[in-house]
Amino acid sequence: MPDEQLKILLLEDNEDDAHLIERVLRRGQITFSYQRVDKRDEFIVALRDFQPDVILSDHGLPGFSSHEALRLSSQERSGVPFILVTGTVSDEYAISCLRLGIDDYILKSNLARLPIAIRSAIKKRALEKLKRNARHELRSQFNELLKVNKELDNFVYSVSHNLRGPLASVMGLLHLAKGINKDKELASLHEMMSESVSRLDLTMREILDYSRNARNEIMQEEVNWKSIIDDTFTKLNYLLPEKEITRIVDLQTDAPFFSDPARIAVVLTNLISNCILYRDPHRPLVIGVEVTTTARDCSVTITDNGTGINEKVMPKVFEMFFRGTEISKGAGLGLYIVRETVNRLKGNVEIDAIEGSGTTVSFALPNEFPVGH
Repeated sequence: MPDEQLKILLLEDNEDDAHLIERVLRRGQITFSYQRVDKRDEFIVALRDFQPDVILSDHGLPGFSSHEALRLSSQERSGVPFILVTGTVSDEYAISCLRLGIDDYILKSNLARLPIAIRSAIKKRALEKLKRNARHELRSQFNELLKVNKELDNFVYSVSHNLRGPLASVMGLLHLAKGINKDKELASLHEMMSESVSRLDLTMREILDYSRNARNEIMQEEVNWKSIIDDTFTKLNYLLPEKEITRIVDLQTDAPFFSDPARIAVVLTNLISNCILYRDPHRPLVIGVEVTTTARDCSVTITDNGTGINEKVMPKVFEMFFRGTEISKGAGLGLYIVRETVNRLKGNVEIDAIEGSGTTVSFALPNEFPVGH
């Protein structure tokens, strides 16, 4: 029990009982001061002016009851322990009082338990206060997180519509300029500018993909693998024309497969763009895509004959913002987005690479049949 002095408000009309309660508390080594009242108006004033730490209340007083005292104390001093100290009561009555919110009840015929009851009630109320404060803090943090997420969503919208549009226009103008002006020095500058703009566009695309994966609901639709793969290669044509890529696609997809096509497209886009970005300039690029679906799951494997990955950096390739080589063009989010997206689809992803020989990335996803299918 803390050494600090408790202020006890005693609602009791029998002076002898009040002295007996005081002796029991002092014998129980409780340090306290107290004020005794026996009328409603006195009780209300004491709640406001005395500001008790504990309330001990008899049940029946002339024109005033413990039930009304409990109601008043809950209004004026919410959180203060309220203990009923009374004569003989039935078990049913005691249970009804506990349901109303009293902390404990002590029979005047057995006051020895009163000090323990006070200590227990104070500890219980202190824990309840900590819980309330924790819930309030958690609610405040949750509301702040909602605010931050809303601001981030607005930022993502701005990136998508206000920045990528002009960026696409600049890329188109650069493409035209390279075709019009034959000056070698200008052509070199155009190439450098195009490279920088492409890098910025890739970084923004990675940011958008990450944001959408974290926030958008997961869809369950039948996946058209051929369409997604064809669209992915077409979309990445700006990195390297398809005519310069040998594409080997093996689809064992007779079993219908249901998942989130948009997220799968993000995964394929990041993996195939890596195949293109990290190609070996000394040999023609070959990209293999193998898909197998069953009623239970699917397995997808992407292979290339590019530069591969140094075994020393392999443990870090899925980390956010990790860039394994100097030729990395994005923000180091590509494989991180792949892993996070596959995880959201309840799948797993693995990577195997030999430096100088190529890279193989495999991922598996569960077949999420829609309800009622």
